Amino acid sequence: MPQIRIPAAWMRGGTSKGVFFLASDLPADPAERDALLIRLLGSPDPYGKQIDGLGGATSSTSKVIIVAPASEADCDVDYLFGQVLVDRAHIDWSGNCGNLTAAVGPFALWRKLLAAPAGGEANVRLWQGNIGKRIHARVPVLDGEPLEAGKFLLDGVAFPAAPVTLTFLDPGGADGGGILPTGKPVDTLTLDDGSTLDASLVSAGNPMVFVSAHALGMDCAASQAQLNANAALRTRCEQIRIAGALAMRLADSAEAAAARPHTPKVAIVAPPADCLSVDGRHFAASDLDLLTRVVSMGQFHHAIPGTAAIAIAAAAGVPGSLVSRQLKAPPPGPLRIGHPSGRSEVGATTYSRKGQWLLETAVLRRSARMLMDGWACLPG
Repeated sequence: MPQIRIPAAWMRGGTSKGVFFLASDLPADPAERDALLIRLLGSPDPYGKQIDGLGGATSSTSKVIIVAPASEADCDVDYLFGQVLVDRAHIDWSGNCGNLTAAVGPFALWRKLLAAPAGGEANVRLWQGNIGKRIHARVPVLDGEPLEAGKFLLDGVAFPAAPVTLTFLDPGGADGGGILPTGKPVDTLTLDDGSTLDASLVSAGNPMVFVSAHALGMDCAASQAQLNANAALRTRCEQIRIAGALAMRLADSAEAAAARPHTPKVAIVAPPADCLSVDGRHFAASDLDLLTRVVSMGQFHHAIPGTAAIAIAAAAGVPGSLVSRQLKAPPPGPLRIGHPSGRSEVGATTYSRKGQWLLETAVLRRSARMLMDGWACLPG
């Protein structure tokens, strides 16, 4: 066989890009499936570029989504998200991608997994298989197909598009559990060098470890390039991530935590301050509720992962958390989060019941677009 050809679509969702597949077009055996997906994206690549594949060699562009008809009675489609490592032959299936979630509904509509109305919005009910959660996606449609053109601007994306509204249902914890895995708004982590650091450990959207910029001696308004040039800071953040994974019982050893680099993520938070986005726009402190810089797969993110925005909004509603301490006052509307590409807004309904903090819903607006539809090819 001279060539292996697999139906696939290359899609942007939010500030990420990934390759989308129907589960029926992939091998049923998970090991065989993963090996195929890893090679399609061009990993492992010792040069760190994924030149011989569809991956983009960053945490935002080395991703896959697998979509299938619904297995849950109150959902329309199932999907799995995989973070493909660039330098290793491994896919991390431990969490979700909030940005690419925006493209799952449109992809399902393009692939006719459910019927779309002639116009208005299609409400696509998603089952997120990695974390076992329900998400509703409101996808604009025109003539029975996803509408991509629009005027909605998302910081981190150069062109306007039609908005996709995502409502994450009960996104905190597992099996209806609280958003604080340890039950405390602040924990003291012991790092592998014996030093200690306060952190807020939150499970909402994805597991997150929050630390204050002040504790790290870091400027939270610094650019992505400046932060990624600081190798010592990135090493420190990985130590924090591993300690957080152990404290949250996501792994039973430092080695196991290192083997799941997608989650938890580390987010550094600070009070609002005047800052510049990477495209040169000025944001006054009054335009923001707080600043954050998120570490994803060992590098500082160019914008903000959607699931990180959910966790930040959830933690902002917990008195005493390191996130809520950065706020000058509770926001009257959606939380306005400053990140390297600008600002992101997220609404969250957090409440306390029987001593446990819970997250009822979180709402994000993103956009999505099909960039290419056809065949992903490999040598036979």
